[in-house]
Amino acid sequence: MPSYLFKNVHIVSPADGLDLTGDIRVKDGRFAAVAENLSPEPGVVVLDMSGKTAFPGLIDMHVHLRDPGFTHKEDILTGCEAAAAGGVTAVACMPNTKPVTDSPEVLRYILEKAASAKAHVYPVAAITQGMQGQTLTDMAALKAAGAVAVSDDGKPVPSARLMEEGMISAEQNGLLTISHCEDLDLINGGIMHKGAVSTELGVPGMDRASEDAITAREIALADSANTRIHIAHVSTAGAVDFIRSAKKRGVKVTCETAPHYFLLTHELLRKRDADYRMNPPLREESDVQAMREAVIDGTVDCIVTDHAPHAKEEKADFVKAPNGVVGLETSFAASYTGLVKSGLISLSRLIELMSVNPAKILGVPGGHIRAGDAADLAIADLGRTWTVEPEKLHSKSKNTVFKGMDFTGKIICTLKDGEIVYNCEK
Repeated sequence: MPSYLFKNVHIVSPADGLDLTGDIRVKDGRFAAVAENLSPEPGVVVLDMSGKTAFPGLIDMHVHLRDPGFTHKEDILTGCEAAAAGGVTAVACMPNTKPVTDSPEVLRYILEKAASAKAHVYPVAAITQGMQGQTLTDMAALKAAGAVAVSDDGKPVPSARLMEEGMISAEQNGLLTISHCEDLDLINGGIMHKGAVSTELGVPGMDRASEDAITAREIALADSANTRIHIAHVSTAGAVDFIRSAKKRGVKVTCETAPHYFLLTHELLRKRDADYRMNPPLREESDVQAMREAVIDGTVDCIVTDHAPHAKEEKADFVKAPNGVVGLETSFAASYTGLVKSGLISLSRLIELMSVNPAKILGVPGGHIRAGDAADLAIADLGRTWTVEPEKLHSKSKNTVFKGMDFTGKIICTLKDGEIVYNCEK
């Protein structure tokens, strides 16, 4: 394995108190030294990174790799290739696969295939068997097989009683519970945000109350059982208010949002293009503003993608298409452009949201540039402006909500365990 010396790079690692221009030495797959003016050693590859910025590899704790069962959309290797191109060195993959990730056998398949992937893969297992909402999985066995969290992502556990039992079991077994907050009775077949645009288009809408109601339920359950709960892909002002209030009361609640929820609105659906449909949906400007405020004030703990690949033919029909958008290759640039370049937060805060906090919440390695740690590193050209061109994405699927948009901040190099897994300069 080559050893590297990255020279003259701006190093930002908030968990280590680093915000300086200096050098990073990588040896035997680990960070060997971080300091100013490090001297090259014999046989080391020296790379001058003047004008570039290095930070801990990003950790996306909410992705769908579609493997096993839906590999025409994505697989573990292609999904991780997309991750590397976005500076993401670790992902947590959701369990709505085929078969569902509800057994040690499926977990073993995922981890064995991920051994050669360009990002670390941390599987999220199901809360209920087959994600059917009826019987809890064997969480002790799932933890032993490598799961880091449990979720029935894609839908909630319908029974509050069973959800509370699942949260308690997860806590006892050292697993994080992640909730997809959506009351399916309230959704009632909706395909986009319920509002003026859905009315004009004549399609059924998803009421905000659906997300708000289950968010409130999960917070109440976590409060009663004194367990952790992580609220997935928050998109409404109401859900944010519930979470902010719960945190102030000491409830063990954390949450995530995705770039499209603090950058885009349902107005894009006027195009009748299913690439702008995801679940939860793009909402209104008031929700977008609420999400930005929640990022700024610390209510939001993590920025994720909910990377959800679908084949082109599946997205062809606006009404019948499945929900979901890809996002691994655009998440940093979209967030940097919308939050940091605009002056809303600092780059250090963004790295906390995209690397430090996900590592802490999941209980996995990462979030540091520290001697002795695995060398998971992203390097960006923060001055480079680029246009999102779907056909150039590394994912098998191209259903990006950001197609044609210009962003500032381009990942140019990604290291996983000290190996360069992405280099856009080649």
